[in-house]
Amino acid sequence: MRLLLRAVAAVAAGVALDVAFPSVGWWPVAPLALAGLFLLLRGVRPVVGALVGALFGLGFFVPHLGWSGIYVGPGPWLALAVLQAAYVALFGVAVALTGRATQSRTGQLLLMAPLWVAQEAVRGRTPFGGFPWGRVAFSQADSPALGWAWAGGAPAVSLVVALAGALLALAASQLKWDRSVRARKTRNLTQPFAAVVGSAGLMAGGALLPLGAGGDGQSGPKVSVAAIQGNVARPGLDFNAERRQVLTNHVAGTLALAADVRAGRVQRPDVVLWPENSSDIDPTTDGQASRDITAAAEAVGVPVVVGAVLARPTPRVSNATLVWSPLGKVTDSYVKRRPVPFAEYVPYRSFFRTVTTKVDLVRTDFAAGKGTPVIDAGPVRFGVAICFEVAFDDQLRDAVRQGAGVLLVPTNNATFGRTDESVQQLAMSRLRAVELGRPVVHISTVGVSALIRPDGSVASRGGHFTAEVLSAALPVETALTPAARLGAWPEALIAAAGFAVPGLMTVRSRAARRRR
Repeated sequence: MRLLLRAVAAVAAGVALDVAFPSVGWWPVAPLALAGLFLLLRGVRPVVGALVGALFGLGFFVPHLGWSGIYVGPGPWLALAVLQAAYVALFGVAVALTGRATQSRTGQLLLMAPLWVAQEAVRGRTPFGGFPWGRVAFSQADSPALGWAWAGGAPAVSLVVALAGALLALAASQLKWDRSVRARKTRNLTQPFAAVVGSAGLMAGGALLPLGAGGDGQSGPKVSVAAIQGNVARPGLDFNAERRQVLTNHVAGTLALAADVRAGRVQRPDVVLWPENSSDIDPTTDGQASRDITAAAEAVGVPVVVGAVLARPTPRVSNATLVWSPLGKVTDSYVKRRPVPFAEYVPYRSFFRTVTTKVDLVRTDFAAGKGTPVIDAGPVRFGVAICFEVAFDDQLRDAVRQGAGVLLVPTNNATFGRTDESVQQLAMSRLRAVELGRPVVHISTVGVSALIRPDGSVASRGGHFTAEVLSAALPVETALTPAARLGAWPEALIAAAGFAVPGLMTVRSRAARRRR
């Protein structure tokens, strides 16, 4: 019965963690959910740890990744959720083993926080390049804990939330009830109270950090941007069945902007930004697409950054961001470095076809780009993360280190309908703004699009499945935040601590036994 209750509680804690993410966005639930998981793992054997971790992972990832099966059915969605839950099961095993090493349930609870970060690090790198979606840090876009991203990136935010959860679990474990006839009273509230205060202080501490890259965001140079959300004819996998119409929508939005500029209703932007897949017709080979984009750029009088699918290198294609000048020339470009496995390409296609014919929905594999994630457009250098790439820590960090003053996240959410995928992704862009001290233009074909300030706040936000133009003057930053300077070191050190501390304690314990 105890094992059954533990299993039910693990699933419930996993579901609670999903509630912390958008669109519900109750971010304080994240440390509470992790506290529940940590209590369930305290002092268990590895087999029970694996079971509890797997059930927690399923409770979280099944609802959290529900958008992945909206048009392809439950098979791929559940397979992805099970794969991600397996990493949490391994986390449960690691926790059980560290419990044996530390021989202290308090120490075991506190070590769960760096082990959680280690689990996220491994999950974000394996297999096929990893799947960082669902990191605890991405639930904190509206939390004061978001400020910790400025100091150490997403791993620092995940560590703070996990430590806050560990302290809450410690407080709960320290409550000893007096089973007297009159009432149940705690014998000593000092330690539990201190743990709760410490948990709240950790979460709130991020608000005290000096966000941004060093400037005030007001007196420095600015770039005026206009982001076009053109919308599509219909959501789903066939969103671009009428590819010419999708391109026409974005051309029309740009022409309307140009008309407003000529009429004096709006100021001319320095650059116009289109989303991923705004031209699934290769404009470098299709004459009509080239003329349409050139007409839009010429009308507004500034470069247009186009999300295009290029028909090369044959027989594959490329997901590219092109800088299109008013003269009809491509002056700079970036090709997506991380195509999405099983969505933009199928690894080991012949093998996976024996498992499911759904792999053939990906008719042509996308090639991975080799270049740097920066483009020069108008007066500014943009760092680019196309869609899924925003979830990876090194993508935009590399761009900032190469001089990017503004970040661009062109994406296409039409294939996920009206699910939470779009707002989950927007939360990632908000974290990147704080982490790297840069404004972010998060522009989608269908929304939710937004212009984000360096402190993570939203300057302008569009709707979902609407046609809109978002405009703002964004600061161009040049300095580097501590997170940008430190790079992957915080994550590596946090993860190493989770394994090194119990290892050292084991060595010390064995040495003591030998002396005795």
